[in-house]
Amino acid sequence: MQSREPMFNAPAVVVWVLGVLVLVHAGLWMLPEPQWAEAIETLALIPSRYTGEADAIYGGWAAAFTSLVTHQLVHGDIAHLGLNSAWLLAFGSAVASRIGAIRFLIFAVLSGVAGGLTFVAMHLGETTVMVGASGALAGLMGGAFRFLFSAFDDGGAEAFRGDQRRIRRMSLGELFRDRRAQFAIGFWIAINFATALLAPLITSAGGIAWEAHLGGFVFGLLAFGAFDDGRLEPRSLLD
Repeated sequence: MQSREPMFNAPAVVVWVLGVLVLVHAGLWMLPEPQWAEAIETLALIPSRYTGEADAIYGGWAAAFTSLVTHQLVHGDIAHLGLNSAWLLAFGSAVASRIGAIRFLIFAVLSGVAGGLTFVAMHLGETTVMVGASGALAGLMGGAFRFLFSAFDDGGAEAFRGDQRRIRRMSLGELFRDRRAQFAIGFWIAINFATALLAPLITSAGGIAWEAHLGGFVFGLLAFGAFDDGRLEPRSLLD
C-alpha cells in the first residue's frame, strides 16, 4: 500500500487548523453587522476586560478567559488571514512534523495565550481589540528556531525533507551563541517593528500587535524543549 502524502506537503493537523481559520473567517463575514460586531467583541482579546469593564463588553467575565484562546481564531481581513496562513504553513509544518499533532496544538495555543497576555500587560485598561493567530505563529517560529540552524549544519534542505526528529535540537545556550541565530532573531524583531509601523499600508484591519508576536516568540523559543521529547503520538486523522 502506498503511503498517503500530506496535503500541500504539510502535516494534516496544519491543514485542519488552516481550514478552521478559513471557516471562522467566512462564518463571521456572513453575519449581519450587529451580530458580527457582537461576535467579534466576544471572541477578541480586549485588555479593559481585566480592569473592571468586563460586564460592559459582550462575553462578560467568561470571555476574560475564553478570549485568550478564541482571539487566535479570528482575523481582521483577508490579507491578515492570508499572511498568517502562509506563516502557519511555513513554520507550523516544521514543528508539527517534529512533535506530532497533539503537542503541536497545545504548543501553538499556549504560544498564542502567552502572546495575548503580553499584549494585555502592555495595554492594560485599554479598549483596543486584538485578534489573530500571530502570537501562536510567532511561538511556532520560536520553536522552529531551536532546530532550524542544526538542520543547516546537518544537511540543510535535505534534513527538512527527512525525519524532523533526527535533527538535533539546540540548547538555549547554543542558540544564543550562534551568530546565525543572533542575526535571525534580531532581523525578525526589526521586521516586526517595521511591519507594525507600516500596518496601515498592509491591511485595513488596523495596527499589528507586535507585543503579541514578541510574547509568543519568546514563549516558543524558551518552552519548545518541554514539547520536544522525540516521540510522536499514534497516527490519527490529525497526523
